[in-house]
Amino acid sequence: MFKKVLIANRGEIALRIQRACRELGIKSVVVYSEADRDAKYVRLADEAVCIGPAPSAQSYLSMPAIIATAEVTDAEAIHPGYGFLSENADFAERVERSGFTFIGPTPESIRLMGDKVSAKQAMIRAGVPCVPGSEGALPEDPKEIIKIARSVGYPVIIKAAGGGGGRGMRVVHTEAALVHAVQTTRAEAGAAFGNPEVYMEKFLENPRHVEIQILADTFKNAVWLGERDCSMQRRHQKIIEEAPAPGIPRRAIERVGDRCAAACKKMGYRGAGTFEFLYENGEFYFIEMNTRVQVEHPVTEMVTGIDIVQQQIRIAAGEKLPFTQRQIEIRGHSIECRINAEDPVKFVPSPGRITMWHAPGGPGVRVDSHAYTNYFVPPNYDSMIGKIIVHGDTREQALARMRIALSETVVEGIQTNIPLHRELMADAKFIEGGTSIHYLESWMAAHKR
Repeated sequence: MFKKVLIANRGEIALRIQRACRELGIKSVVVYSEADRDAKYVRLADEAVCIGPAPSAQSYLSMPAIIATAEVTDAEAIHPGYGFLSENADFAERVERSGFTFIGPTPESIRLMGDKVSAKQAMIRAGVPCVPGSEGALPEDPKEIIKIARSVGYPVIIKAAGGGGGRGMRVVHTEAALVHAVQTTRAEAGAAFGNPEVYMEKFLENPRHVEIQILADTFKNAVWLGERDCSMQRRHQKIIEEAPAPGIPRRAIERVGDRCAAACKKMGYRGAGTFEFLYENGEFYFIEMNTRVQVEHPVTEMVTGIDIVQQQIRIAAGEKLPFTQRQIEIRGHSIECRINAEDPVKFVPSPGRITMWHAPGGPGVRVDSHAYTNYFVPPNYDSMIGKIIVHGDTREQALARMRIALSETVVEGIQTNIPLHRELMADAKFIEGGTSIHYLESWMAAHKR
């Protein structure tokens, strides 16, 4: 096992990784920007090194600064968390070339799954169900593009091969708009991701977003840890996640989960990863794979009892998975609400000083957050300041516990989206379960948000 791990991230995930290291008896080194000097995880770290000013490009995205810090602190491994450099194959390669262990997949796996075209082709070869669409990147010839769209059937969605996080996508409903949409998406993809390639898929009208969590070691063992429903989204950004997904037959989940685990074995994947699917009319359609730990990993931990972050570290240290697929059980139900420092109506960031922070408690309640009273939320990064996670024997109990937890939570000095969460936890359709990825935006329109 490692003696010292460098955490190349910030916020709640930095604290989460730090806690996993402490439980394993590993010392932690955190890097931080000048804006995060007073962060909780900086104060709690065994070692903390400032690597630059607030802008991410000069701190959390600076590969030389992070690797140099690992060198001077004698760290053995680097955990990238999520966001920033976590899915950057060049960073993973530089980490390992510098003599450190990257706590994540190989650079080859990150590259394969980071390109949506190559990822889809790999999944088709592995027998994972995919959305009907182009076999690869779209050709330059407009006539060929039109021919592909006719065979797929409108509406279609044009996606950037190197995109992610809801960016680089455009829905096309008519043939007249198709070629222009492809050209525009290509230009945006080239500017945003450095890769102008785009591909086409059938646009599903009212799908749910369901994902499968996997773990794979370096001994050709791979397991899946149930599923999560992440359909409550605004502009492709998740705000509520739950496990298991309500209303989907277990046999259907098992079939797709087994295929995901088999795909990991086939590609030689290692570490934690998430296969994301659209689910509509009883069918699953692969959309992408995230080669890192997810923001929403706690709901899976709550229903399986498996510490995903610890398993990432153990796998990177060369250990075998300590359980088989048959030993994994899904117990009860878990729900997570992302708490963002933002105006709950206008959805604009609300940075500033938290004058009062009171986290909820009680049976089945977990709070992952780096916030505290008098903490200053910087304007430079993502607005998420924490997550409230609950677990219950049933979904009904989990919903009740989340309502109680939200009612107990106090955040003063800044605005948060807690009022929105409170409304959604009382919404009849959400309580019923099975809402589509478009539900939240239609709900907001109906409530004039």
